[in-house]
Amino acid sequence: MVSHSEILASNALLNDATAPRVAVFVGATSGIGKLTLHALVATGASTRIYLVGRQSSFERTKPFIDELHALNPRATIIWTEGEYSLLSETRRICNEILAKEQRIDLLFLTAGYAPMFTDRVETEEGIEITQSLAYYSRILFVLHLLPALKAKAEVPGRVITVLGGGLERVSALHLDDIDLKRPGNFAGAKAQAHYLCLNSVALDKLAEENPDLVFVHAWPGWVNTGNVNRGVKEGTVWAWFVRWFLGPLIGLVSIRDEVAAQRYLFEATSACFGGAGVEWKGQPGVNVKGEEGRNGLFLVNFRANCTPNLKVMSVWREKAREGVWEHTMGVLRPYF
Repeated sequence: MVSHSEILASNALLNDATAPRVAVFVGATSGIGKLTLHALVATGASTRIYLVGRQSSFERTKPFIDELHALNPRATIIWTEGEYSLLSETRRICNEILAKEQRIDLLFLTAGYAPMFTDRVETEEGIEITQSLAYYSRILFVLHLLPALKAKAEVPGRVITVLGGGLERVSALHLDDIDLKRPGNFAGAKAQAHYLCLNSVALDKLAEENPDLVFVHAWPGWVNTGNVNRGVKEGTVWAWFVRWFLGPLIGLVSIRDEVAAQRYLFEATSACFGGAGVEWKGQPGVNVKGEEGRNGLFLVNFRANCTPNLKVMSVWREKAREGVWEHTMGVLRPYF
């Protein structure tokens, strides 16, 4: 168990030597990404952050960027515009960042929303938009930015994707319909469960092929980010349900913003995960292969505790991973 006081003590040690010098945040114009970005800047460390957001988000995000600069004049926030639900745009964004940076310490991925009460909607590239955001775009960001994440082997680069690490179930992964095109497969919680499973399978593959990096797939629990509202159509019964029941319920039971922010800052910087980072004297994190004190993929719950899900991950590693990866690369290959 990692206590909140231990998390705060670890984060208090962040400075120019221990904080990420260059970080990329995708989807941090709201929600957990925004909270974590603010917590990182608030450490006072000298850091350069690429905040990737859509054009439609800039006007509401600019006051936040100004706030960050006032909070820590030593932090540089670089607004990087792009429609990252499109894989072609994801490639362009990555190339733009790589043209400026040789080394990236942290890649923080939170873009997306749950398709709880929406119909299937495809992007102009023929990919369902929530799956592109929650899976394909995230993996493409990792693949494109790998050279910069691996540029300084003595300090492992770290990739954090926030979705549902530790909630994997073998039956939730639709191996015969990975893009959920068959009737009934694209349905609310079923689609979200499928997406989180895809992330864990693909990150397990990436972690094995890149043992010098740290990968974290996190489950945020109940955090009142407002993203639930994006998964409904205005004027429907479901919109009414979310507005008057589900939204207020989430507000009542959710983790406080400042608590969530500190937990994710801890996951982004602590040596608890892999052994490198801010010194950690507690129990080492356990990766999905059951190893302590080693890099790899860590499934982390909303209390910042590792939940390796060894049985499920072992089954997928043997029976599903290569098929999922082959399909994924078939989708992503045109965008390299």
